[in-house]
Amino acid sequence: MRTAVVSILLAASAALTAWLVAGFDLFRPTRDTVPLLVGTLVLWALFAAALLALRRVNGRAVTVLIVAGSVLIGGAAMAGPPNTSTDSARYAWDGIVQNAGISPYAYVPADERLDGLRPDWLFPAPVLTDGEASCEGERIETVNRGSDAPLCSALNRTEVPTIYPPAAEIYFAAVRTVTGAEAEYWPLQLTGLLLSVGITGMLLVGMRRRGIDPRHAAIWAWCPLVATEGVTNSHVDLLAVAFTLAAAFWVSSGKQLRGGIMLGVAIGVKLIPAIAAPAMLKRQGWKVLAAAVLTFALLYVPYVLATGIGVLGYLPGYLTEEGYEDGSRFALVSLIAPGSSAIVVAAILLAALAAVTVWKTDPDRPWLGQLVMIGGTLLVLSPRYPWYALLLLPFIALSGRWEWLAIPLALTVRLLVPSLTVTRVSLAVALVLILVISMRRAGPGAFSRWRAGLPRPLGRSADGRLLRVSASSAARSLR
Repeated sequence: MRTAVVSILLAASAALTAWLVAGFDLFRPTRDTVPLLVGTLVLWALFAAALLALRRVNGRAVTVLIVAGSVLIGGAAMAGPPNTSTDSARYAWDGIVQNAGISPYAYVPADERLDGLRPDWLFPAPVLTDGEASCEGERIETVNRGSDAPLCSALNRTEVPTIYPPAAEIYFAAVRTVTGAEAEYWPLQLTGLLLSVGITGMLLVGMRRRGIDPRHAAIWAWCPLVATEGVTNSHVDLLAVAFTLAAAFWVSSGKQLRGGIMLGVAIGVKLIPAIAAPAMLKRQGWKVLAAAVLTFALLYVPYVLATGIGVLGYLPGYLTEEGYEDGSRFALVSLIAPGSSAIVVAAILLAALAAVTVWKTDPDRPWLGQLVMIGGTLLVLSPRYPWYALLLLPFIALSGRWEWLAIPLALTVRLLVPSLTVTRVSLAVALVLILVISMRRAGPGAFSRWRAGLPRPLGRSADGRLLRVSASSAARSLR
């Protein structure tokens, strides 16, 4: 009966996911915000109910349900094209350009020298209406190149260079090598599904080896964010998550060089995984840093030789566009430090958070430190895009700290309801929930024990195992 209840909840999640993906998007002139918001909240409610129901399931059924749910919900997310982001169109174009022997950093997509490479699904022909050429389609933008006919493009930012680091570009080229230029959105959706299920498997294996309750892997496997932003919208963050998780497992096993290589590749996919590094520096951190920096640099070598300084792409312009140059993007920090002073305050907060993470992290189980560092960074930076929180999810699973799911949910609300007030309220609620639940977990006297470096006298560890420390043992550790 317990297994049946979980199965029904997972089937309902998959059906609702497919319906939302196939029927609604943010590209129509009227924007399907309300149905997407309501449907997303229902998905999160089903997700929470399934997690609660799984707690009463035992044995091999746990693993079967987790893997089956990951495949079922992820597969349902392929029911339609991307519905909240057009990033995967840029991924496809970068892969097509590379397979033609051209550096993706060399030309902007609108450059006329690339006209011979354009597939119709990415660059449809203009439509003549009353003798005038115009671009039509939900995902299509119009680019004026000074000629009579505009360039119609499914890409965002068609007139700026790519922003993605080299490991991501290698991934884009590899996918298009297999499928060719004419395949539309499904190749990256399929690889997103394979990555999400693969990460589920990594978590299950890693948890069993470390004595962590495997039920926690469902936090990743069934999370609506993984299905919608990792599969439907095919964000490359999934690849970065896979390498970051591998780095954490290697480092926690005492293999710092291998972990550093994995971390370097993860940062080479998307720069964000750099914030997972502080929790891996407690023991022989110089090996992790050296391997990561060398790996990251080596990934850039062929692109630097081909393009030179152009490998920076649109990164400087992107940071300015997102409001990080003048501090306007920091939703919570700007409440106490308006304007450019928010940059200084945010930098101080992140530096302090990194220092505390390095100091307090258990090198054998770094995931709680990674959870705090990544989650804290998301709260400080408050990005517009919820897929940045994909990096947080595996460490919520490994630590068992479900309350941190409030951050990806808050960022999802921010995407669907782009209001500063809504953003501040949702992030503030997430912060309060995390603080309250964390203090309750820690029990009385937690701050004093934290300062003294003592373990908790009674409670649950970061991975969900029961801890019992007697008063006499605590006294001995003080001496």
